[in-house]
Amino acid sequence: MFSASAWENYRAIEQPTGCALGFYLGLRYEDGFRLRNGFKKEAADVKRALITGITGQDGAYLAQFLLRKGYEVYGVVRRSSASDVMDAKLRWLGVEKDVRFVDGNLIDLSSLIRVIREVKPDEIYNLAAQSFVKSSWNQPLLTGTVTGLGAATVLEAMRLEAAGARFYQASSSEMYGMAQEPVQTEKTPFYPRSPYAIAKVYAHWMTVNYRESYKLHTTSGILFNHESPLRGLEFVTRKVTHAVAQIKLGVAEKLALGNVHAKRDWGHAKDYVEAMWMMLQQDEADDYLIATGRTTSVEDMCKMAFKYVGLNAEDYVVVDKHFLRPAEVDLLQGNPAKAKVKLGWRAKTSLEDLIEEMVEADLKRVRAQLS
Repeated sequence: MFSASAWENYRAIEQPTGCALGFYLGLRYEDGFRLRNGFKKEAADVKRALITGITGQDGAYLAQFLLRKGYEVYGVVRRSSASDVMDAKLRWLGVEKDVRFVDGNLIDLSSLIRVIREVKPDEIYNLAAQSFVKSSWNQPLLTGTVTGLGAATVLEAMRLEAAGARFYQASSSEMYGMAQEPVQTEKTPFYPRSPYAIAKVYAHWMTVNYRESYKLHTTSGILFNHESPLRGLEFVTRKVTHAVAQIKLGVAEKLALGNVHAKRDWGHAKDYVEAMWMMLQQDEADDYLIATGRTTSVEDMCKMAFKYVGLNAEDYVVVDKHFLRPAEVDLLQGNPAKAKVKLGWRAKTSLEDLIEEMVEADLKRVRAQLS
């Protein structure tokens, strides 16, 4: 924290335009979009949203959703030479030219202060994280820094520069871990089972603390697993649908998985980003659990995917201990009753429809690679 006098001295200094560190925020650095003297709103009543992690699955769908609502959408990005890869999800949705990219870094407070000062956002969505659970055991310090402390950095920058804005923190069902109740709610105690989940718990409670300590409009959405064709290949649903497409088209022969008995509550990312927005439209900040209320095993999800292309999963799926987690989360199932009552939100996409959409997208990708 800054003292009042130190903060005023800090504000008087011209801030550097580069970022001190650059990882896990996702896209290229664009000189044309660089913050220099701030931005002018196109219209007085147009809302501005600032999104960290805008190049990920959720960030891309949220950007698309907010643009359709008439928002000006700004995405915090880092320098990267792989721009053709890093903006792939935004390009898939056709919104990469409508988003305004600003140079910043989740763990560099000075860069976030500069971004927030000049963008002057009405809403801030913190979606950035090291989000692959299995990798968090190999990179526990990085995961804690980006996923945990990164959220606190955004909160502090908001407190100092945009205390009137509204803040959304992407909390995770992984925080429940060894679930203390068969069906989880907002009141179910957390029992995290991975460095990723532990970092998310820290970020979640910091969001609550800033709400209670500084009376800021800070909200956490405890989102259960949500997927789409934009999911990375390291996530089990996309790993499955991509393998199904490869096997169907003769490119692969087997699909190796870890714990096929683990059960998850899977929904569609495009439904869940709408819930994020709904939370920030409420007069009072609060925490909400977002889920379908239905749990399905990895094994049964595989069967859906293979069945869609006329194959039997049992003929192709093999269990490989290499993919087992050091500490497994066996069952997650959420009760979204609070979100249904207070937000009017409910999941619109069935798991079957979601898996079919993902398989079709991967068939299209694999065919394009083969042509």
